[in-house]
Amino acid sequence: MLRLTKVELRRLFARRMIKVGVSGLFLITALLMFATWLEARPASESEQRAAQQQYEFAHREWVSNHVTNEAQCKADWVKQPDPKPKVEDMCAYPEPKLEEFGRPQQVYAEVMPQQLLGLSYLLLFAAFVLGASFLAAEFSTGAIGNWLTFEPRRLRVYGSKLLAAAIGLLPVALVVFTVAMLGSYLIIDQLGNTATTTGKVWGDLAATAGRAVVLTALGAALGGVAGLLLRHTAAALGVAMGYLVLVEAIFGNLLVKVQPWLIKLNFDAFVRHDTTYYVNQCASSSDGGYLCNSIEKTLTFEHGAWYLGILAVVLLLLGGAVFHRRDVS
Repeated sequence: MLRLTKVELRRLFARRMIKVGVSGLFLITALLMFATWLEARPASESEQRAAQQQYEFAHREWVSNHVTNEAQCKADWVKQPDPKPKVEDMCAYPEPKLEEFGRPQQVYAEVMPQQLLGLSYLLLFAAFVLGASFLAAEFSTGAIGNWLTFEPRRLRVYGSKLLAAAIGLLPVALVVFTVAMLGSYLIIDQLGNTATTTGKVWGDLAATAGRAVVLTALGAALGGVAGLLLRHTAAALGVAMGYLVLVEAIFGNLLVKVQPWLIKLNFDAFVRHDTTYYVNQCASSSDGGYLCNSIEKTLTFEHGAWYLGILAVVLLLLGGAVFHRRDVS
């Protein structure tokens, strides 16, 4: 098995699409660093003047209306159905501050977690496509039939190919996340604020990146399964895009209660170590109206880990069963 995996790794990195895909990932990472620099630049003089004008206008409005607005909000709060937020939270109208206007200063501890999540989406998608192309090419060229004449034990061939796809994308993901974390830190340290970047923050960021690396490897393996089942990279990509549009975007938005069973939210829960989502809770009010509150709920890391783990095992077993029994010609 180890010998087969080494051979598959060499074949993986010999493919042109893998080289192009990995180069594209590094290019996107460089562009991300450039975008971070653009966001972290201090505001220009014209932007500072505009921010000052916006602040002065907002402050005048606050002085004139905040008492009336708070009184009206408290009257509306009484009519809200239970459960309702605290009146202090719902009806807070704090005095505007100048630093709230204009371009905010970039804070590394606040920017980086979202940046890592966005990178994890990119790497998962890229790994899925590259893994699918790796195995689909074996069928479209007929190479899989020739390979099975040298190694007829199909499950060993199946396992070695998926393992090579997963292992091959691991160092790529590690480099991308390392460059992103350190590059962004150096940029924001010069132009923004890194004072809140404590040891705990570094530990949390490293753990987030580590979980994303694991899912990148898993995505490459599952992409390989899709390539094996569909025998064409475009078909695997079409299925993935169809799922994202029809299930995640349309079905998930129409039926918000199914969100805990969608892949994206469980992916977020695993990478971020818990995530939140919102559902609407509606009830009739005493005056005959119909009011809705948006309730925040938490999807735990454990739920995401079990969900993704079970889904991966089912798909890997399905792929193995199909490859073991189906004609490869």
